[in-house]
Amino acid sequence: MATDFLSITDLTAQGLTQVLDNADNFRQGQGSGTPLKGKNVAMLFEKPSLRTKVSFDIGIHDLGGHAVYLGQDEVGLGGRESVEDIAKVLGRYVSIIVARVFTHETLERMANAASVPVVNALSDYEHPCQAVADLLTIRQHRGRLDGMTVAFVGDSNNVSRSLALGCAMTGASFRLAPPNGYEFSAPDAEAIRAVFRDHGNAEGFVMLTSPDEAVAGADVVYTDVWTSMGQEDESPMRREAFTGYQVNDALMGKAGPNAIFMHDLPAHYGEEVAPGMLDHKQSVVFDQSENRLHAQKAILELLLPSS
Repeated sequence: MATDFLSITDLTAQGLTQVLDNADNFRQGQGSGTPLKGKNVAMLFEKPSLRTKVSFDIGIHDLGGHAVYLGQDEVGLGGRESVEDIAKVLGRYVSIIVARVFTHETLERMANAASVPVVNALSDYEHPCQAVADLLTIRQHRGRLDGMTVAFVGDSNNVSRSLALGCAMTGASFRLAPPNGYEFSAPDAEAIRAVFRDHGNAEGFVMLTSPDEAVAGADVVYTDVWTSMGQEDESPMRREAFTGYQVNDALMGKAGPNAIFMHDLPAHYGEEVAPGMLDHKQSVVFDQSENRLHAQKAILELLLPSS
């Protein structure tokens, strides 16, 4: 059992497969009852959310637990109170802390201070809960993960990092196509390649500048917003840099014949995705969104204290 879930690599490959199996059971209505009965979960959010907030709240309820939502105005992480003091107090009340934060350092400080498991519901460095839902969706629609090729057209960000690492752990390959200047740094890219090497796929991670080259023959085509929350000041510059990195019907036509299209949402139509693509015949975006609920349940179940 993982103590915290800050990175998808906090799981072993076997552990990740078990989480995916459990999430698939939840998806098929075969979950394991109410393991959170009598337990409370804190949902500490610095950033707004639709899918993450609703899926965790409903997932906690479905598992028999009670969710306590705390927005930034209520808590003021590192402002009104220190991260460490908040973590220590919440640890006296709840069994798990789910945190959606601006900086990954905040999560690390919280996990170091808390007496209960901490779940990364999004940071600037990783989005592991999204990656679990993504991998579940690929497996649901393509039947497996081993041997699949995932092409990610867009930014080197928290979503692409977690998904790349998840691909490494499950036998899939990952092609990333960001514009020049938006690649992972050399140390970050090497860290991702190291995980692929550790799992026997040394050539499984590549960075390309051409979306056409990235999606050629791919099993999955994935994209994300050009400008994430907190980057609004960069929006004009990013729109210019990412021109030509839109996923549309023409780009999907270069992927494999059974390729699926994915997006973690929200979508910015006319930027990273053409209007109508979410309802494209190859889109599984809304299944992917639903799978956030099943993934959150499996993650929470994994982290439940043994007592």
